Amino acid sequence: MGNPRYIKVAEQMKVIIAELLERRIKDPRLGFVTLTDVRLTGDGREATVFYTVLGDEAERVASAVALKSAGGLIRSTVGKQLGMKFTPTIAFVLDAVPETAAEMDALLAAARASDADLAARSAGATYAGDADPYKKPAEDDASEDDAEEN
Repeated sequence: MGNPRYIKVAEQMKVIIAELLERRIKDPRLGFVTLTDVRLTGDGREATVFYTVLGDEAERVASAVALKSAGGLIRSTVGKQLGMKFTPTIAFVLDAVPETAAEMDALLAAARASDADLAARSAGATYAGDADPYKKPAEDDASEDDAEEN
């Protein structure tokens, strides 16, 4: 997708498909679908549309079936509106961003709990050795200097 033209085409495809899903496709299996990204291959022949579905696993599966059945209508409408010589084939892929974000939130919560536990355990802790571990000059040297002066 290095070609700047295909970047613009992908953005236009995203808008066209989103409008189709909102206004024209009335499949009852289609849940609350959000398009997250559209990627075209280097030659512009294949498009991958990433989407998320708000809901449980059953709604995701039903929405995937609805998108697959509406694929021909979506592709023909995209081709007509873009006016391209060749309309790319469209594949819908469920985006894993929400699941990944939930996993990261769980990991961050576990890290915060671990930090809080460590802070609670170390609240009353003291050093294992002396409070000041650095060596200082001995006090005898100072008393010897005073004795030599007298």
